[in-house]
Amino acid sequence: MDINKLAEQLVAQGKEDDIFSFKVQPIHGDVEVLKVTVEDREELPVFLSIADTQILCISYLFKKDEIISSETASMNEAMLSMNVQMPLSSFAMIDEQYVVFGALSVNSTIDDIVHEIEMLSDNTLEALEAMKAYFK
Repeated sequence: MDINKLAEQLVAQGKEDDIFSFKVQPIHGDVEVLKVTVEDREELPVFLSIADTQILCISYLFKKDEIISSETASMNEAMLSMNVQMPLSSFAMIDEQYVVFGALSVNSTIDDIVHEIEMLSDNTLEALEAMKAYFK
């Protein structure tokens, strides 16, 4: 799957979608990444990359140092409990950053990819709301 072609398809599909539209910005580097901005959620972009067997979508939530130190264990437990309730998404950490992510097959349709981005965007908002009591 070509990331540039996917970028074009996402923009076109977003224009047709009744719920969301997307802005897509390629980020060039060792790993090609698309920064997908969902309309009205510009502060919470979804970063999409393509590997040999999967498409990975990640949304950054907050940094470890933004959490009340004494509440970290409680928050981690709450996130683990919430994982099952969040369709198509899971929590993880990348370095010192909490993220929510979803993965798809490289054989996924554009509709599947759009659905993943929309769900991940919704789940990001839900996760931030659910975890706000743990922030400094």
